[in-house]
Amino acid sequence: MGNVAQAGSHSAAGQMTGYLYQCELALLELARRIWLDATAEIRMELLDDIEFLDPNDHTPLELLQSKHREAAGPLSETGKDFWRSLASWIDALKDLSVFSGVTMPLLRLVSTQIAPENSFLHHLRPGTGRKVSEALARMEEIAQDKDGPDGTAKDRALFMKLTAAQRHQLVSAITVDDGAPVMSDLDSSLAKELGITPSDHAQDALAEIKGWWYGMAVRLLERRNPERMLASVKAEQLMCRRDEVIGRYAGKGLKATQTLRNLSQAEIAGYADRLVVTQMRWIGLPDDEVAMHLRDYHYARAQRSEWLRTFKVTTERLEEYEGELHYEWEAAFRRGTRRIRDGMSEEDRQSAGQDILDATMDRVADTPLSPGSVTPPWIGKGTVHDLSDQADTAEADRALGWHPDYSRLCKGRNETQEQ
Repeated sequence: MGNVAQAGSHSAAGQMTGYLYQCELALLELARRIWLDATAEIRMELLDDIEFLDPNDHTPLELLQSKHREAAGPLSETGKDFWRSLASWIDALKDLSVFSGVTMPLLRLVSTQIAPENSFLHHLRPGTGRKVSEALARMEEIAQDKDGPDGTAKDRALFMKLTAAQRHQLVSAITVDDGAPVMSDLDSSLAKELGITPSDHAQDALAEIKGWWYGMAVRLLERRNPERMLASVKAEQLMCRRDEVIGRYAGKGLKATQTLRNLSQAEIAGYADRLVVTQMRWIGLPDDEVAMHLRDYHYARAQRSEWLRTFKVTTERLEEYEGELHYEWEAAFRRGTRRIRDGMSEEDRQSAGQDILDATMDRVADTPLSPGSVTPPWIGKGTVHDLSDQADTAEADRALGWHPDYSRLCKGRNETQEQ
C-alpha cells in the first residue's frame, strides 16, 4: 500500500505520505461518486487499500490499490507497484471465491506515475484502447522471466499458478489509472469534485470536510473497539457534510419544506396512546397546549424524515443534534427540580413539570440543526418531543421527560402494558 521510503534512507516520510495519500484518495474517489450514486459505499484496508461495495449485499464491486510517487517517471512493468498489487488482488479474490464463479470486481491500480506506451500497463488503461490479450501475453512473458527482479519473484509465481482461464479473467478486470494527481495536487481535484468554488472561505470549507473525513477514516481502520468501528461510509454522508459546510459558509441553512397547520382532531386522536402525549398529561397540560406541541412533534418528524431521505442531513448529525437538545433539557430539568422534596403535592409537581417543559422549549428553539445557520424553532421543539416519546425505551443519555418523576412513571407505564 502507498509507497515506501527510498532505498538507503532512514526517513519514513515517503511511507507516511503513502498512507495519507491513500486516505485522501479515498475521499476523492468517494467525492467523484456523490453526484451519480448517493448509495456508493467505501471501506479501507480490509481486502484492499480502498474498496467500493455493493449497497445491497456489501460485496466488493471495486478493489483499489493506491501508489504514490513524488518523482515523475514511468510505471515499471517489472516493478513492485504493479506485481505486489496483483498478488494482493489474487489473495483477495481467493478469499471472495471469485475464481469459483462469483462476479469479478473491478481491480484498479491508481498510480501517480505514467504507464509507458506499448507496455502492458498502457494496454490496461481505461477507454477504447484497451488490449487485454496483448497485456496478458506480455504479463505471462515477464512473470516467467527467470532473470526478473527478485523482489517480485513470489508475486509473479503466484500469478502463473493460476490457470490460463483464471489469468485471463483476472487481467480482464484490471484497470490502470496512471498519471493520478500527487499529494500536493489532491486539494484542487477534491474541491472541483465537491463543487467548492473559489471564494474567501473555500480553503476553510475544504479543510473542514477533510477533517471530518480523517475522523471517519480512523473509525474505518478501527479493529479493536467495536463501539468505535465503522464498517463503511456512504457517498450520501459525504454529500450531507458537504452541503452542511458549504451552506454554513454561504450563510444558508437547511430549507424547511413542511407547511405548519393545526392538526385535525383525527390526527391528534391518532397520537392519544403515544408516550409523547402521556408525558404531557402527567404534568396536567390542557388539551389546547397538547395540540400545539403535537403540531411541532408531527411536522418535525416529517421534516427530519424528508431531510434524511433526500440526503440533506446524516443520521450522525441528527444524533449529535439530539444530544445538544438533550443537554438543554437537562439544564432546564435540573433547575426545575432543584426544590422538589418528598411529600410535595402532585399539583406542585405538575406545575414544576410545566415550568420544565416551557423552559426546555425556550432553550431548544434557537438550537440549529445545521451549525452556523438558523433552524425553524419547531424543529428543535418537535425533536425534543420525539425524544420524550422514546423515554421508556431510550438509553439514559437520550431519555427525557417533564414531570419530576417521569422516569418512575415511565417504568410503571411499561409494567402496566406488559401485564
